[in-house]
Amino acid sequence: MTFTQWRDRFRGWRGRRPFAGGVLLVLGGAEILVTMKAPLPVILHVGMQGLAGYLLPTLMVLCGLLIIFNPTQRLFYSIIAILLSLGTWLTSNIGGFVVGLLMGAVGSSLAFGWLPDQEPRQSRRQRRKEKRPERTADRVRQDGPLPGAGKPA
Repeated sequence: MTFTQWRDRFRGWRGRRPFAGGVLLVLGGAEILVTMKAPLPVILHVGMQGLAGYLLPTLMVLCGLLIIFNPTQRLFYSIIAILLSLGTWLTSNIGGFVVGLLMGAVGSSLAFGWLPDQEPRQSRRQRRKEKRPERTADRVRQDGPLPGAGKPA
């Protein structure tokens, strides 16, 4: 398989799922995990608050991967992901210094709003052109120069 064939297949696969939302969600969760620098034994001694600091971004990454690989359940995963993203505000260094929180919130919103099999949008100019009947020279000759010309008003 050549690179162009692989790229075309990947584009088709990516087009059938909320890919951008899932990737943003994974990156947001990963960023929050990177900002947490304490080793696991310290977290276990701190308790549930410290464990939640690692648990919520890990679940964000998992939801992002599930959105990418199981797009039929994207609504459920995106609702869970936005709740997890907002929960990291309290548990994980203000949501990974706000960057991870925003990436997670935007990614889950994109996944929630994605619609499968939607027709491509047309510009207003194209819609007007389709509505307007074409007036060709032959049609003008058949109808006359003005419709209703020569009739009293």
